[in-house]
Amino acid sequence: MKSHLHMRAIAATLTLLLSSVSFHAAQADPKDYEFRLVETAIKQGDVAVIAVTLIDKRSGKPVPDAVIFATRLDMAPDGMETMTSKIEPLPTTDPGTYRFKTSLSMVGGWRLSLGAKVQGETGSVVNKLIFQAVE
Repeated sequence: MKSHLHMRAIAATLTLLLSSVSFHAAQADPKDYEFRLVETAIKQGDVAVIAVTLIDKRSGKPVPDAVIFATRLDMAPDGMETMTSKIEPLPTTDPGTYRFKTSLSMVGGWRLSLGAKVQGETGSVVNKLIFQAVE
């Protein structure tokens, strides 16, 4: 009987201690994430789809549910930074893959600039990706 009471006292003490300790998940640095183009050559035209995957570089796994708050598409790689194109998000087909619809008016080098927030992390992921618009 005495050992039963002793075990209950230990369990209660452990429960109290564990409930008073605050647990914090380790915060990742925004540099632990990066966007990668699904394709580096995209067909030029009025309706082009650009797909990128957000990767956690520590695990190599895609990151779903990021909030993309900044997008810009321009021809900076070909020296025409003022040559821009509107870009709009499309529904996601695969977790961690983000798709955008745009018009690629010219063949050549294009730069996609993205800013995103990863759920549960502080800071922002910012990447500039270069791809080619091809015929």
